[in-house]
Amino acid sequence: MAITAAPLNDQQNYLSDEEYNRRQARNRIIAIMFFLLPGMIFFFAFLLIPVSNSLYYSVFKWNGLGPPTDFVGLRNYDFLLNQKAFQQSIQNSISIVVLSLAVQLPMALSLALVVGRGNLPGRSIFRTILFIPFVFSEILTAYIWSYVYHPRDGMANFILKLFAPQADNVAWLADTDIALLSVFAVITWKFFGLHMILYMAALQSVPKDLEEAARIDGATEMQVIRHVTLPMIGSTIRLTVYLSVLGSFQQFVLIWILTEGGPANATHVLATYLYKFGIISWRLGLGSAIAVMLFIITFTFSIIYQIVVLRRDYEAEFVQ
Repeated sequence: MAITAAPLNDQQNYLSDEEYNRRQARNRIIAIMFFLLPGMIFFFAFLLIPVSNSLYYSVFKWNGLGPPTDFVGLRNYDFLLNQKAFQQSIQNSISIVVLSLAVQLPMALSLALVVGRGNLPGRSIFRTILFIPFVFSEILTAYIWSYVYHPRDGMANFILKLFAPQADNVAWLADTDIALLSVFAVITWKFFGLHMILYMAALQSVPKDLEEAARIDGATEMQVIRHVTLPMIGSTIRLTVYLSVLGSFQQFVLIWILTEGGPANATHVLATYLYKFGIISWRLGLGSAIAVMLFIITFTFSIIYQIVVLRRDYEAEFVQ
């Protein structure tokens, strides 16, 4: 005699649509919070809390010992805005940004076009050689170039004597007229390899058929690069501009080891000025004011650039 089980009703077998949607929403929220929590912890611990503390300390005259009690309001900011050395550090930071956009990135792009897509023999060797400086630490790079720029036995003066035997030795890092340019040359040597690799990676995604079609239609090589290649890697170019500007404002190690902001504050940027006149001088309230101003500059640029320039790239990726 066969025994058959009575079928369960729908309420026993299945959840209602409302209950199912409620559980799905709850599980989705738990998953989002699980993945967001580590990032939020780092965000609060290493960004929001330090920035908030800097903003608080910046309105005190404080040497870093004990709790701040000497409230000075906005006098730290007023002092900075009226000090020539601070104004010079802002000008130097902007100069490095402009030089990076005008020299470093075009150089990296040109080399990427030659080494990454051209018919240059031994391209892999050149790629390695050009990228090696970026692998070096900033401290090692600074010490290497301090010997290169040595006023008596440095390689820079040796090369100068090859082309101009009658020229006197140049104090590359001690002359206020050329010290910043000498430092910028080191920054370019150190970081242009990163941008070159980014451009080379972007060039690999440019369809060869489009370039070949343009050549068949009579376009010259320069026209192909201008009207086909560069627009196709536009998102990478915009990204490198963003990274270059932020990196230029945050320069510290190379400049500090090479010149410590000298001579006569000729190479001070915001970060070195903060370190010398804020931390080393035990004026932590003033240093916090500098940090706040640096944060405002970089954060404002970052937000505006992402909204105005990078937004199209974000939207394109979202559509894809």
